[in-house]
Order: sequence, then C-alpha cells, then structure tokens
Amino acid sequence: MFSKILIANRGEIAVRIIKTCRRMGIKTVVVYSDADADSMAVEMADESVFIGGAPAAESYLVADKIVDAVRSTGAEAVHPGFGFLSENAAFARRLAKEGIVFIGPNPHAIEAMGDKIESKKFAARANVSVVPGHVGEIDDTAHAVKISEEIGYPVMIKASAGGGGKGIRVAWNRKDVEEGFPAVRAEAKSSFGDDRIFIEKFIESPRHVEIQVLGDKHGNVVHLFERECSIQRRNQKVIEEAPSPLLDEKTRKAMGDQAVALAKAVQYDSAGTVEFVAGQDKSFYFLEMNTRLQVEHPVTEMITGVDLVEQMIRSAYGEKLPFAQKDLKINGWAMESRIYAEDPYRGFLPSIGRLVRYSPPAEGEVEGGFVRNDAGVREGDEISMFYDPMISKLSTWGKTREAAIDVMGRALEDFHIEGLGQNIPFLAAVMDQARFRSGKLSTNYIKDEFPDGFQGLPPTDAQRDLMGAVALAMHRAMLARVAPDQVRSEWIVVAGHKQQSMKVAAVDGGLTIDADGRKLRLEDIQWRPGQPSFRGNLDGKDFTVAVKPAAEGFVIRHRATTLHVLVLTPRSAELHQKLPPKKAADTSKMVLSPMPGLVVSIDVAQGQEVKTGEVVAVLEAMKMQNILRAERDGTIKAVNVKSGDSVAADEVLVEFA
Repeated sequence: MFSKILIANRGEIAVRIIKTCRRMGIKTVVVYSDADADSMAVEMADESVFIGGAPAAESYLVADKIVDAVRSTGAEAVHPGFGFLSENAAFARRLAKEGIVFIGPNPHAIEAMGDKIESKKFAARANVSVVPGHVGEIDDTAHAVKISEEIGYPVMIKASAGGGGKGIRVAWNRKDVEEGFPAVRAEAKSSFGDDRIFIEKFIESPRHVEIQVLGDKHGNVVHLFERECSIQRRNQKVIEEAPSPLLDEKTRKAMGDQAVALAKAVQYDSAGTVEFVAGQDKSFYFLEMNTRLQVEHPVTEMITGVDLVEQMIRSAYGEKLPFAQKDLKINGWAMESRIYAEDPYRGFLPSIGRLVRYSPPAEGEVEGGFVRNDAGVREGDEISMFYDPMISKLSTWGKTREAAIDVMGRALEDFHIEGLGQNIPFLAAVMDQARFRSGKLSTNYIKDEFPDGFQGLPPTDAQRDLMGAVALAMHRAMLARVAPDQVRSEWIVVAGHKQQSMKVAAVDGGLTIDADGRKLRLEDIQWRPGQPSFRGNLDGKDFTVAVKPAAEGFVIRHRATTLHVLVLTPRSAELHQKLPPKKAADTSKMVLSPMPGLVVSIDVAQGQEVKTGEVVAVLEAMKMQNILRAERDGTIKAVNVKSGDSVAADEVLVEFA
C-alpha cells in the first residue's frame, strides 16, 4: 500500500481524504494557496506545501506546482478530490509520465466520459438513451441561437468541462440564449479553463438520479445503487438522499446495469458517477458521467457501509474490489444537506465572511439514527470569495426515509452559525414540508414551492407556544440576575404580531406555563445569558432554537421560522400597542449589490435612459456570474463603481434620478 499520498485539493474534501488515510496508516500531504494557509486541512495533514495565490488558476489548477509538491515530499500518489484537476486527463497522463499514481480513473476513461460533449457521443454510439441535443461544439452566440431554435425551447446551455452547478443556464427563449451563452462561456473559462459549450433539450419537471459506480484495474465494476439529487438551486445540488424515493427494484436494476455497462465500456477503474435525468414515470436518460468522487458520496457510504475513498486508493494501488454486485445491499436511508455560505432570503446568493460562531451538531448515534458532518472549517475560519461557498455537508441515517428526515431536522436545529449568511433555515423548511416528506420531488422543487423566493415559513401555533415559552424562560433568567424583585408570574408575550397571556411557575427545575389556557411544561433547559442557542424539552419533545437579544425582547429562530418576541407586563403591553410602526428605508432608486463580490462589468453610464429589465451590471462571486437588471424605467443619476472593483453586500452600485 502507498505510504504517502498528496491531496491536490482543499477544504472539506481534503479533510475527508485525510481521515481515511489516517485509518489506513497512510501519511498525507496537502497543498494550499494563500487563502488556505491556516486551514483545517493544513493543520491535519502530516505535511503541507504552499503552491500560490488564492485564485485557483494560480494554485490548485497549476499541474506543475502539484508535481513539484509531490517530488519535494516523496509522495507516491495524488488524490485530486473533486473539482480542480480531478477530471483533467492531461494531468492524469502527466502524473503517469512522472511515475506518480493518479487516484482516479485512467486517462482514457476521463476523456471518454469526463468531457460532457464526448461522453454524449460515446453514449450514443453505445446505444445508451441520451437527452436530445447538439453534441458538437458551438462557435458563437448566433450559432447557439440557431441550435436552440432547432432543438426547441427550453434548452440547457452547459459547459463541456463543467461541474458543481457552474457553467450552466436554462434558456426559455432567444433572449435567454443571447445573454446566457456568453455568461456560461465566461464561467466555463474562469472555472475550468475550457470554454467549450453544448446545448441540449431541457426536460421539464425532471428528477436527477445518479448511480455510483466503482471499478478496479482487473475489469471488475459494480454499482452502489442510486442517489437522488433533485433539490437544487442555480442547478447546484442542495439536498441529496440514497436511495431514491422514485425507483422501484426493476428500475433500479435497469439503471444500475446501464451504468455498469457504460463504465465497463471505457474500462473504468475508480469511483465515478453516471448521472441520469428521470421522468416522473420512471423513464430515464443518460445525462453525463462524473469521473471523480462526488460531493454527495457520504449518503452512499451510509447505506452501503463502503468507504469510497478507501476503495479509490486500493483500486489505484492495483487491488481487486473486495466485493461483487451480489454482496452489496441497501441498509436504511440517508440524507445529506449541504450547508452553504449563502443567503436563502436573497435568492441563495453567496455570502462571504468569517465564521464568528460555528457549532455543528454532535456526530454519532442518536435516537432514531446517526449523524455525520463532513467539514473543512472551524470557528474563526473565513469563507473566501475564491472558492465554492460550502461550509459543510451534514448527513443523517435512519432505518426509513421518514426517520432519516426526522434526524436531519433535529441535527439542523442543533447547527449554529454566525458571521455570514447560511442556508440552514431553508434546509429545515424543506425537511418540514409535506411534499418533500412524500418523496414527490423534481429539479423544479425550489421554484415550485418558493415561487417568490424563500422568506422563511410562518409560525405554527406550536411554534408560537415554543418561542413564547423560550422567551419567557430567558426573560426570567435575566431578571433573576439583575432585578430579582421584578420576577413575576403573569406576563404578556408578543410573538410576531400576536399577543398571549402566560402564567409561569417554577417546578422541579423546569417551568409550567399556562398559555391562554394551554398547559405547557418546559424542562431540561440548557441556556445561560449570552449563549446563542437555547436547548430544552417542551411537553416531552426535545428542541433547539437560535436566540439573540434585540433592542426589545429577543429574536428567536426555530427551524425555518423567525420571530421577534417580547415579554411584557400587562401595562407595558398596553402601551406597546400604541407605538407607531417603523418605516423601511426607501431604496427604490438604487441598485444594491446583493452580495460581496467582484464587479465584472458596469453596463450603464451617468445620464443614460434605461428600461425595466435592461442589464445594469454583472457581478462575480464564488466563480458564478450574476446579472443585475433595472427594476424600473429611469435615468442613471450616478455610477459608484467600475469594473474590477470589490463590493460589499448592499453597497450602492448605481443610482437612478
């Protein structure tokens, strides 16, 4: 077995690979950029090598620097993780020429399947059902429009070397193609160093189902069943699960057999994923093959018990697969929630900043299942604009799908992050939705369920009781410290815009509460003034809420619901109702930056007349380009930034007269 492996990656996946290598007794080397000098991966690895500036094009994408790092450390093999050079056949060949083992598939398989255009040609020759589309390269925008209209709208514009949701747009008409094609090409060039684009028919209300395959260098290939990845935003996966609630045994076998046949045809010899677009009727079409480890691989590991990183390493070393297809079985159900540094209340735009607080749920066995958290960050680390905004991958297992969802819901409650925007409230909302729990999914799920954007969920009656009880407990605890003579039994609790009377008494270390005639019992309280999370048990059910003091009262979040809660005396409540409502600031004549990022272009000038819908500016963050449009007709009064400027969230870019 290898004695030392170099990991040509960063963040969560680098940490993930290190953990398996430690268990196997293999020493590790990580490379790092300026932005990752103090990272968790650098701290955990046995050795580390600096390879350049924060932009990936100056560090993680430079093959010469990776090879030099291997030579200087005496590593025998390179694990590329996912992204960066993981699907670069030239890099794999370069390593082979240098006598370094590439822990991934052979270059032929990468070329045949890793390239989105070539993989479709190969699949078509192999009589695999593929989505209708144009599988050749596209010259320019006019050519893209011609092809799109021949295929028929809607179409999907995709980067040939794309992955991770980058370099992809859905076009519903000619204008979408004219704007989307150059944007996708620019993203592809920036993220992958390859600006080739292809176009295919976009299947409406599809499901995204993928098959995990694993091969060795002796011709053996198996599949480890499927994952469903239909919950996506901006064409990037957010929630994944294994197995899929769509498939029956017959469809699962057919899909798995096709994936294995395709892998064998290219002599595939590592972990890889064959992706399908599936109809609600269980029909499916080959979409693409990712010739690398997938971000969502933990859910497969949790239902099969197979460590995919270990098997990749053993396959690269030349060992045979230790199991056949008949030896693999599905055990239970697993869910994965990707915790992203993004603001779901602003269309999931990336959020950049420091993790002022980072407190994940405890890993291991819990009642009803198991919790796993794959992360590459710690409290105090910074989420940089140069890389993917993922903070961690929270995975849960249960004996049934419902159990796995329930465990995920509680784990999300216990996950506390401060310092930047994060999508935990959105993930919690999905776990609580009846449609998700029923398994009726599609890649349109977010658009269907949140057509006007995500604004959280309204409180249920049970949540009002819960948040009111929590606020009352905190208020009493704080009063007991500073003004014990003011602790009383009768209060008015204002949760949002709803008032209720609460009578409280301390009993056996907890509180009994009469909430407008409803009897509540709050026990097992775990909170002290200043703590950002309040844990307890209300009427026999454990819970965790995020809490913070406001100018008056508290702001409390339970799952996807946030309320401003006041605890008042009856007289104070009477006076409080007489206060005039606050008016929001008028920003209707401003174009604000929706996120921190880099200004790619400013498309208007002072004095220019613009119409609603015209492009005002293009921003880039986390390798994604975002087009900002005018929301009103008018004349440009001022342009406050220029191309190349870095901007903060809510910074005023352009002002209208």
